[in-house]
Amino acid sequence: MEKIGVANKMNKARPYVLTVALQFGFAGAYIFSMASFNMGMNRFVFIVYRNVIAAIALAPFALIFERKIRPKMTMAVFLRIMALAFLEPVIDQGFTFLGMQYTSASFASALMNAVPSVTFVLAVIFRIERVNMKEIRSIAKVIGTLVTFAGALMMILYKGPQIHLFYSPKTAHNSASHDTQTLKHWVSGTLFLMLGCVAWSSFFILQSVTLKKYPAEMSLSTLICLVGAMQTSVVALIAERHSGAGVWAVGWDFRLYGPLYTGIVTSGITYYVQGLVLQSRGPVFYTAFNPLCMIITCALGSFLFAEQLHLGSIIGALIIAVGLYSVVWGKAKDYLSDTTTLPPSPVAMKQTEKQLPITSSDV
Repeated sequence: MEKIGVANKMNKARPYVLTVALQFGFAGAYIFSMASFNMGMNRFVFIVYRNVIAAIALAPFALIFERKIRPKMTMAVFLRIMALAFLEPVIDQGFTFLGMQYTSASFASALMNAVPSVTFVLAVIFRIERVNMKEIRSIAKVIGTLVTFAGALMMILYKGPQIHLFYSPKTAHNSASHDTQTLKHWVSGTLFLMLGCVAWSSFFILQSVTLKKYPAEMSLSTLICLVGAMQTSVVALIAERHSGAGVWAVGWDFRLYGPLYTGIVTSGITYYVQGLVLQSRGPVFYTAFNPLCMIITCALGSFLFAEQLHLGSIIGALIIAVGLYSVVWGKAKDYLSDTTTLPPSPVAMKQTEKQLPITSSDV
């Protein structure tokens, strides 16, 4: 009985542990990507290499571990995979990296905190998320979503005085003309990041729906990366047709380390583990942890790239943290209510038995 109790506790804690671990992975992705771009790597080429590496890293595991549970490919599932690849590698990664180049890694990770709000709205529209304003847990999710969005809005609209976490000789004052140009880039970068935010939220919704028809997380992740690499290759060839073959060159530096890290961790392992969390807790629970990535990225960005933090970012982060706990509390109550009132069906029990176990090497 004691072993069963420990197993139940570990099973309940697993979505939290996995989601927090993924936020550390996402923070590293922002840092590695920014370092690659600072060394002159083209963002289109970066995305192609990232998804190719992810597909190569995931394919062997998908072939071995999911050969017995992988369902047959249908035209409907294939079209959804095409849409998933277009939403994430093409739209989200393309515009997020462009916006990050115009702003900073810290600001990009901060603006991505709007993803829980957008995901919640989309989930309600497509009836994936249930809202009953007579229940406290639903009110908590709605209020938490609004508070999270307000905190992200605070970080965008209000800067305030600079706060230097770490001293760096790279920090310097800009001229008035340079400040004006920077402001234009900042506004454009914000719009690009917002577009990436909407695409990322849409990806979560479509992925959670696709997993019901194609419940093989690793195989689905491999196919998304493979198709995404093909789509982004077409975009890169068109966008960089006058740049020559040199734009595709890499070296033993962050032009190689960046695609390797983001490909294996954030496009490979993340898609798979993300699918596990989405199946058990849903897209709103998963995206509610995004603010943790912002905090980690801001600290690393300030230390490594001398990125400037402002008072508005600190206040916005605190507001977002309040909204985060509200949404997570509401989702936890939803989960407890579902598990206590609805007994597991025989089909669900069989799917659970066939589910690929997670080891420490998966995270």
